[in-house]
Amino acid sequence: TDYYGNSTVDATTTTMGASSIDSKSALIAGGTAAVVTYYLSKRHFDNKTIQLRKEKYDRDQKERTAQNATRQDSGLPNGVKLEGFQSDNVYLQDLEHLGKYFASEGEGIKNLMELGGHHAEYNKLIGPEECILANIRRGPGSTAVTRAFVRAGPREKLHFNPKKVNAAIVTCGGLCPGLNNVIREITRSLFYLYGIEGKCYGIVGGYSGFYDPKTPPIELTPDTVRHIHNKGGTMLGSSRGGFDIDKIVDFIKKKDIRQLYVIGGDGTHRGAFKIHETCMELGLHVAVAGIPKTIDNDVDYIDRSFGFITSVEQAQEAIRAAKTEAMCNLPNGIGIVKLMGRSSGYIAAHATLGSGDVDLCLVPEVPIVLDGEKGCLPHVWERVKQKGYAVIVVAEGAGEELLGESTETDASGNKKLPMIGEFLKSEIGKYFKGRGEEATVKYIDPSYMIRSVPANATDSLYCMQLGQNAVHGTMAGYTGFSVGLLNNKMCLLPIPELVATSPRQMDARGRTWERILGITRQPNTVETGKRSKTGSILCR
Repeated sequence: TDYYGNSTVDATTTTMGASSIDSKSALIAGGTAAVVTYYLSKRHFDNKTIQLRKEKYDRDQKERTAQNATRQDSGLPNGVKLEGFQSDNVYLQDLEHLGKYFASEGEGIKNLMELGGHHAEYNKLIGPEECILANIRRGPGSTAVTRAFVRAGPREKLHFNPKKVNAAIVTCGGLCPGLNNVIREITRSLFYLYGIEGKCYGIVGGYSGFYDPKTPPIELTPDTVRHIHNKGGTMLGSSRGGFDIDKIVDFIKKKDIRQLYVIGGDGTHRGAFKIHETCMELGLHVAVAGIPKTIDNDVDYIDRSFGFITSVEQAQEAIRAAKTEAMCNLPNGIGIVKLMGRSSGYIAAHATLGSGDVDLCLVPEVPIVLDGEKGCLPHVWERVKQKGYAVIVVAEGAGEELLGESTETDASGNKKLPMIGEFLKSEIGKYFKGRGEEATVKYIDPSYMIRSVPANATDSLYCMQLGQNAVHGTMAGYTGFSVGLLNNKMCLLPIPELVATSPRQMDARGRTWERILGITRQPNTVETGKRSKTGSILCR
């Protein structure tokens, strides 16, 4: 406006302003239209893509259904045939059979379950060539050759006449959850499945019980073993050593033993096979069966040994206690748990995985590095600083590369182990002190507690299968064999094959150790291209 209040804006200026507003509105309207068009187009194409994907899925389903129907008509399984995968040559591991050398005493006897007062037929009798494949993993270019083992179970033909059978059972070596279960199931199978009319002797105190007058054998019946599965340990007692082949064979002759059941680890199995060989040399009509027993889970081939799952479960209590001690004891609380594992770290590894609270797991298969980039001590320091505490699980056989191997051995020939738990406690204290701080370290050693408990439900079931199938094998005339779970199937394994690569070790480049690293986040000290000291035939 001017001095008098009159407007000085002319019509041209007003027209230009209106034009500018119209231009902005047009731009906004055009942009909005573009955005709307984009999203409408995108939704259209997304819907079209979804529709096309659904149509393709429907076509694939119809095609797959038609192909499966065609394969079923031809007796083929469903699925896509893979090229380059072969398994043409299957080699069945030979078991020694008494029928090659002795006349059968069970000719004409129908194999029925003797259930105490009445009979029942087996739902399934195992044929002579039924087997379990050992190497079930396949990939392009894999070898077509695989080994197989005799499938366990009752046979149509009996080699022994149950009315004439005397049997003996012996437990050797260390304790293990489930020993009483195996004794019970062997005894019950002899009497309730086969109706033996002879005696079943329980050899007291391991191999020495065959001849030691201080530990005479006891007679086992279904009544004497009725409740033993509810208790830990072995009702027969056990010991290491005491193997005297001449005295053992004298007992077999004197008691007219036809079937011998030996429960123990790889060393015990070597003794069992020596008994088998001696009986064959002397012309004794005796079937010898082994049942693998090792708390360390280090007998090769089999998926696991009985009692292992129970021991891993029992170890959780010690780990939980170590965590509580570490969390509540200041400053810098650290709990160390030493678990059993002489040459293999299966218990320590599986207990670590089952817990989820462990920050460092040390096993015999993987070298221990104390300091440096891959050192376990810096790793423990970091974990303590991150969360205020740390939990460590160590297998008793770990750390020989640091502490050296002992030249002393026990009665079974096992070398004595260095005190790795105490060593770790000391080194951790020194490391923290060197950094100007104090570590409160609590050391827990539950070793024998995890093996002396009763078997849990999983191991009890496994023990039942082991006991029954050992008896099925001997009654059919097999000898010099052991029984175990292979690829989740029960089978009979030649003892020489079983012990040839035992004790096995965990694969330091396998999935189990890989999972350990993922749980604990500890440095991996496994050297590239270097295999473990004692590798398993079957990759674990």
